[in-house]
Amino acid sequence: MIEKEKKEIAENLISTFEEAGNICIKLREQGLKKEIKIDNTPVTNGDMEVNKLITEKIKKITPKIPIVSEESSINKLNENLKTFWLIDPIDGTYDYINNRDEFTINAGLIINNKPEVGIIYAPAKKRLFYAFHKGKCFELTNKKEKKLDCKKLSKEGEVKAVSYSNKLKPLIENWHKKFNVTQYTKMRSSLKFCVVATGEFDIYVAEPRACEWDIAAGHAILKNAGGIITDFENKEILYGKKDFKNPSIILKRSSLL
Repeated sequence: MIEKEKKEIAENLISTFEEAGNICIKLREQGLKKEIKIDNTPVTNGDMEVNKLITEKIKKITPKIPIVSEESSINKLNENLKTFWLIDPIDGTYDYINNRDEFTINAGLIINNKPEVGIIYAPAKKRLFYAFHKGKCFELTNKKEKKLDCKKLSKEGEVKAVSYSNKLKPLIENWHKKFNVTQYTKMRSSLKFCVVATGEFDIYVAEPRACEWDIAAGHAILKNAGGIITDFENKEILYGKKDFKNPSIILKRSSLL
């Protein structure tokens, strides 16, 4: 798929993501309907409405490309996917339910098992991020577009990390020491990929957890902004793995933190 095609796909999704953001905020204000899934995680009517809106739009834009969504069983048993969509309608459902603002809406297009197009919207923050090709990564806020290139925004000598938890596990703490992390901030959703792409933070390290739909869109955004994404063994992270399970992951703003 050429750059022009990927650009059109990404740009055609922006208004749909903004609409989805408005819907999920409105539903939260009205009072969410919550259920607990088989894996003991929560899901709301907001998740399902966003999922419906985004998948319908993607089917119109790319009718021949399969879709794998966290909130649907379709295509999850297909172990031969190479080019496909990964959707997480609301990443950070806990924050969404509890009136916090870091939850995100996500879609990533995988081409030949690699993330190429990504779009993430944090509706409570009004921050939308999208990328479609190397060097083509952008943030759209208040109708103003800014190109992202992972340029460091923190002070010289500072290494700022995002972390899944306030309390670091010993393994993660060791990685932080290796990278000379000076401070870390808890961030649960895929917004952490975006704030590394913007240069607000420098690094994120996590043990194997969650699933491919949690990281695909963010991976595409950070990669195309110039960031580095590997597992703990410095191997490339590919998509379409069995059960869509994630390996360990390290996000770096630059090889020179």
